Amino acid sequence: MIQEFQQHIKCKLPFLEKGKCLLTISGGIDSVVLAYLCKSSQLHFSLAHCNFNLRGEESDADEVFIKQLAEQLEVEVFTQSFQTELYAKDHQLSTQLAARELRYRWFYELAEEKAFDYILTAHHVNDSLETYLINTTRGTGLNGLTGIPEVNGKIVRPLLSFSREQIQQYAQEHEIEWREDSSNASDKYFRNKIRHHIIPQLTEENSNLLQSFQQTQQNLQDAANLLEDYTTILFSRLVEEINGKYFLNVHDLKQTPHTKAVLFQLLNSFGFTEWNDVYQLLEAQTGKQVFSKTHRLVRDREVLILDEFLKNSEEIIAIEKEQTTIEWEDKKISVENVKEMQEFSQNIAYLPAQKIKYPLILRKWKAGDRFQPFGMKGKKKLSDFLKDEKLSPLEKENTWVLISDKKIAWVVGHRTDERFKIEPNTTTILKLNLTYEK
Repeated sequence: MIQEFQQHIKCKLPFLEKGKCLLTISGGIDSVVLAYLCKSSQLHFSLAHCNFNLRGEESDADEVFIKQLAEQLEVEVFTQSFQTELYAKDHQLSTQLAARELRYRWFYELAEEKAFDYILTAHHVNDSLETYLINTTRGTGLNGLTGIPEVNGKIVRPLLSFSREQIQQYAQEHEIEWREDSSNASDKYFRNKIRHHIIPQLTEENSNLLQSFQQTQQNLQDAANLLEDYTTILFSRLVEEINGKYFLNVHDLKQTPHTKAVLFQLLNSFGFTEWNDVYQLLEAQTGKQVFSKTHRLVRDREVLILDEFLKNSEEIIAIEKEQTTIEWEDKKISVENVKEMQEFSQNIAYLPAQKIKYPLILRKWKAGDRFQPFGMKGKKKLSDFLKDEKLSPLEKENTWVLISDKKIAWVVGHRTDERFKIEPNTTTILKLNLTYEK
């Protein structure tokens, strides 16, 4: 197996030969064999072990074993202890999900702190088959059927083309010791049920099950790559990006064959799960919204607008008299004193310096806000003003106001207040210039 492993590294993962690797190790046969293979292949690596404190003395013994193994292999070792059950309870997670979240967060933090290029895990083809069956059982798309990726960012899985049987045979031939996790024998977890019962039955039907799965997996990956290329072409034709937001033309989407599938391909990387709701936006009225955990899709006239979802900001920015620039989000206001008004635009406001009371307050508009739009005699609800301006729902939400002495002086980027207009006796003018980061 060592020759096959080294050939695989050379042909498929050559970057590991020059990189600094963090090998995640539980003490089980898979990760221990990977450590020996990496050592024999002269890769530059350290070990990282998590003690989840789930099996009492057995967990502590695993940690001791890993430290002894590190001495034997003459490599650096990092260990971390977690109160997994408490974390799971506090975050309302299953024990398995809590352990996964804890370990991967620590691995990435350690890789960042110690400048590791790659994080190695010991997943093999049997693990990929189990994941395929789990995803099939629970329902999934094409990506869920392609198995575990060999390379995913910093995560690299050098054993993914090898089987559990090959790993066991290598360990026996080289008299390698490892730790048995007693929980692996339990059918408490769904993965173990698949491992202990379903896969053996499938193997009885097809003795070449793993080889057949690998071929199927490659076929599915080829199809996924083809679909990704097609999606890239569609994205460039159907989606326009402006200032970090994506605009999808509803008419063009409806004219595209397999519209529902196209929407899924265009948007599935943004975390949406309620696909029927997303699809119904094509027939919805302006203002209808669908949310994922990270993004929001809004129907606005003849387009769908996709942007990153941020909860309504409670941020309040105080501006002192001495400040010449104010920066927040993707915006910037430059402040200067001038003698007369020169250039004009919605992004420039001129205010009489003698009427300004500091600190000025900059915040998002809220329901109930009123101001007297420049050129008008009476006050108006800001919500009505924004409606009259025909702003999209996203533009409305991202509207800020500048306040002096509890009065709105400027609806930023739109209109100043009549009460703060420049008059003949104004001697000093405050010029505010709004710009956006590109």
